[in-house]
Amino acid sequence: MPKSRTVPVKERPDISAPAAAPTWWVWLAAWPVTAVFVLSNAATPLYVLWQRDIGFSQGTLTVVFAFYIIGLLGSLLVSGVLSDRLGRKPVLLPALALAVTACLIFATAHTVAALIVARLFTGIAVGAVVSAGMAAVTDVAGQDRRRLAALLASCAMVFGAGLGPLLAGILSEALPAPTVTVFIVEAALLITAILAVLRMPVRRPAAPAKGAWVRVPGVPAGNGPQLTLGIAVFAPGITATSFVLSLGPSLLAGLLGTNSRIVAGAMAFAMFLAATGVQFAVQKLPRRTILTAGAVSTALSMIALIAAVRASWIPALIASALLAGAGQGMGQLGGLSLLNSTVPPQRLAEANAALNVGGYVPAGLLPVSAGYLSDAVGLTDAATLFGIALMALAAAGGLVVVVSSRGRE
Repeated sequence: MPKSRTVPVKERPDISAPAAAPTWWVWLAAWPVTAVFVLSNAATPLYVLWQRDIGFSQGTLTVVFAFYIIGLLGSLLVSGVLSDRLGRKPVLLPALALAVTACLIFATAHTVAALIVARLFTGIAVGAVVSAGMAAVTDVAGQDRRRLAALLASCAMVFGAGLGPLLAGILSEALPAPTVTVFIVEAALLITAILAVLRMPVRRPAAPAKGAWVRVPGVPAGNGPQLTLGIAVFAPGITATSFVLSLGPSLLAGLLGTNSRIVAGAMAFAMFLAATGVQFAVQKLPRRTILTAGAVSTALSMIALIAAVRASWIPALIASALLAGAGQGMGQLGGLSLLNSTVPPQRLAEANAALNVGGYVPAGLLPVSAGYLSDAVGLTDAATLFGIALMALAAAGGLVVVVSSRGRE
């Protein structure tokens, strides 16, 4: 009998390396991101009902919105690091369970405190998803499909963010018990996301833990420029869309004289549909070109917003929402693509968290300031001042990208 040959260790296949997942799994891995972001904005068309039934001001409304940002930012301090060390599933599954709990609280809310708790839980879940969920999409895609992963993860976020208010607007107008029915449907969507995560082909990371478990998320040495460029454009873009989400229904009520939840939801959906579509349109362009276009779009959105509120011009308000969506979409895609192409997998969730911290801080502070300012000086003047401030930030972000692009892409 011929002697059996011992295969040297270096020739043995790496049985720990996962096989490439089929492309349909890359798409399905993005579903939990979509499902949680549906919840993130599902309450938008319903605030007018809670304001009528509970009774609270525009300033209080923006505070409710701000607790979502607080929960999100708090989650980002830990979820990215936990995901990189423990794995994607141990972070995603509790986050999805918390999102289902938020649905139950929304469905039974009769006080501002209940709305605040529900928004806080929603923010925590979203923070986990934008770090661990988006990184999971990249993990499933593998090294050869990183650009596709960035596109799908980014589009899943903005499509879900737009689908939430549209679905809530339609269901709340068409079915009884509007503030209950919407969240029962959303809870069902979240349960399907839990099932997807349970079957998702991702493995626990092998990298040893380093550094503090709770910290301001960051990127490895050498990746600071990519993070800075992403935040410079993503932050003004998501701040613009946050303003439309928090005070857009009030603007519609003032300009159109309508409190239609379908109209408010449709405007938010159109905004995020623009954010989704523009990413597919520009995906093959150089990343810094995408970022520059995003900054320009956000600045134009603020010009349109000022025109809309000063002249009571509905087409300008719609244009502002669409341009804001495009600005966020391109800023988000450009930022995620830069990080996906340069940050190692064992730090990717934390890098995603860092990008979102940089974006959501102004997205929480500026709309809240505009909400309270509107109680003092009126919505028209408050929106004008907000538009001027954000237009300056967007222009500064675009300038940073242009300067950094010299001699590069």
